[in-house]
Amino acid sequence: MFIQKLEQAQTINNSLVCVGLDPNQQKIETLGLDLLTWLQTIVDATAAHVCAFKPQIAYFAAMRAETELQQVIQYIHQNHPNVPVILDAKRGDIGSTAEQYAREAFERYQADAVTVNPYLGGDTIEPYTSHPNKGVVVLCKTSNAGSGELQNLKLDNGRTLFQEVAHNATHHWNQNNNMLLVVGATYPEELAQIRQTVGNMPLLIPGIGAQGGDVQATLNAGLRSDGKGLIISSSRGIIYAGDSKDNHTQGAEQACVELKNLVNQYR
Repeated sequence: MFIQKLEQAQTINNSLVCVGLDPNQQKIETLGLDLLTWLQTIVDATAAHVCAFKPQIAYFAAMRAETELQQVIQYIHQNHPNVPVILDAKRGDIGSTAEQYAREAFERYQADAVTVNPYLGGDTIEPYTSHPNKGVVVLCKTSNAGSGELQNLKLDNGRTLFQEVAHNATHHWNQNNNMLLVVGATYPEELAQIRQTVGNMPLLIPGIGAQGGDVQATLNAGLRSDGKGLIISSSRGIIYAGDSKDNHTQGAEQACVELKNLVNQYR
């Protein structure tokens, strides 16, 4: 199962860090590398220091690079088989279409998990959770500045919308125990509320680094008593830490290790 694979990687690599693979064509071209070579070198440089990789599908699709997306996921599975892959797709649609998105993530791309949007209701998440060995990462309280416009709206039952998502994920949607939630590091108070609701459910945490999330506040709010339960995601701060062909892998590895060590200080 995905969660078991994730937690094994956290133990083996002593890391809660997830590296986001968000390729920027202009930056890669300045290094004189093709996309797949760049992806493979970043993966190889950081794989020993992470608990997951998270390719963002929009970056690949915009570059017409779906083939390279398939290839880098295959490369990770073959060369770093203990590290799971989360396809960051944020899919959300009615059931029959959701079934096709699930096939896309799990069959076409062979991802270990996929991010999904719960806005259309729990029945649209079931096509993903029905794959018991795969992870389903549900948006709950996102890291962007405007997330509260909808996610903090109060419902008649007294819960906010993000609290309702956390409640439903805990009590109604997680029949195969393969669900996780996305909670932004930029909202530690809300993170603490969500942790109280979901118990031991793992949480994917974007917003560290470029978006200004604080590592210590995040871990204080969301870490489980076993020192796990969080996936601390960083992309730009790691993958573009090196600015030349000669040091791009060294820069990525160094930035990844620095974040790993910083997180581990508060575990």
